[in-house]
Amino acid sequence: MAAARRTAAGRTNAYRSGSDVRSMYVYGNTVTKPDYAPRRGETPKEDPRRDRKRERRARQQRRKALRVGKRYVVFLSAAALMALFICVNYVSLQAEITSRSNNITAMQEELADMREENTTKYNAVIDSVNLDQIKQKAVDEMGMVPALGSQIVEYDSPDDAYVTQYEEIPESGIIASADTVQN
Repeated sequence: MAAARRTAAGRTNAYRSGSDVRSMYVYGNTVTKPDYAPRRGETPKEDPRRDRKRERRARQQRRKALRVGKRYVVFLSAAALMALFICVNYVSLQAEITSRSNNITAMQEELADMREENTTKYNAVIDSVNLDQIKQKAVDEMGMVPALGSQIVEYDSPDDAYVTQYEEIPESGIIASADTVQN
């Protein structure tokens, strides 16, 4: 049984017999690889002992892969404990922030109430003061007289100034008179 084979150039120059595959001669610079595809329906027969050994080895490798080492267990335990510690701290910090926020809100409400109460009392004091009534009481009951224009001394006060008292004011109310002042 002789078969002809085509080359890359398209010429059929090589012949081979069924038993001699190496006697094929190819013209040109392109050599095609022979086909070594298995024939259909043929399965290579294997030794049943080899199959058992292969299965046993595969089972052992699966078991080995499923085994967990002590170091890995310790590492996973430490990581889990660390994660738990971080979560507990996070929750406690969140609770502390919430309680502080509630405390701040309560203090702000208390401050608003105090300001409102202070404004109410201030307005009550301002409303209760009648300057005409005070002037009349001072003149009639205490014998005070309004100041004359010559008794009033005006001066310019800077905005950030304050008064410092170095000695007591005498009962007469006169601190300096023309008799005691020397040039």
